[in-house]
Amino acid sequence: MIELRQEIPCDHRDTENVIREAFWNHYTPACNDHYLIHIMRDCPAFVPELDIVAVEDGRIIGNSMCLKSYIVGDDGKYYEVLSLGPIGVLPEYQHQGIGGRLIARTKEIAKELSFRGILLCGDPDYYTRQGFISAEKYEIRNAENMYADALLACELYQGAFSEISGCYYEDEIYNVDENCVKEFDKQFPTKEIVYGTPMQKKFEMMIERVKPCQR
Repeated sequence: MIELRQEIPCDHRDTENVIREAFWNHYTPACNDHYLIHIMRDCPAFVPELDIVAVEDGRIIGNSMCLKSYIVGDDGKYYEVLSLGPIGVLPEYQHQGIGGRLIARTKEIAKELSFRGILLCGDPDYYTRQGFISAEKYEIRNAENMYADALLACELYQGAFSEISGCYYEDEIYNVDENCVKEFDKQFPTKEIVYGTPMQKKFEMMIERVKPCQR
């Protein structure tokens, strides 16, 4: 039976390994997500209640984390939201609904914490099945004032994003130092770096399709 619970300190390295396995060569060659969650835990924007692990027979097989972020509305106001991610499941446990359970639990707790909504950058084909829609439908753009296929949003109550069109800003911690990533990755077993996977090509195409706001 798979249990969802909050991560505890003794889980940290196992969770980092899960995220590394989940994202290695996925969206990009190699990955930086395991280093990202390593430093996220000490970030002021980190929400520990939303650091959730999936566990089977004492083994961590999935994890999701969130940071506080914000939208600068076209009305000049700041609106606090959540950034979801990284969220990952060990490859051998994928396609079993575990990621969906992590997302559902995240939404449940985030509502209890009175957050307005959640945004993320990810694969629309997956996240639209989890209740997210294109942020463009809310006229929400990225920090460069661009609409992006990968930018997705989920209201935590009806109308949460209906009147706050604007630009979404993630915490600066997401802009990781790749030299630090390489150094941190030396603590893990060596893995082959692969270029040009179908998902990598898909995301390259989505990046090419970003478009400026015409306001």
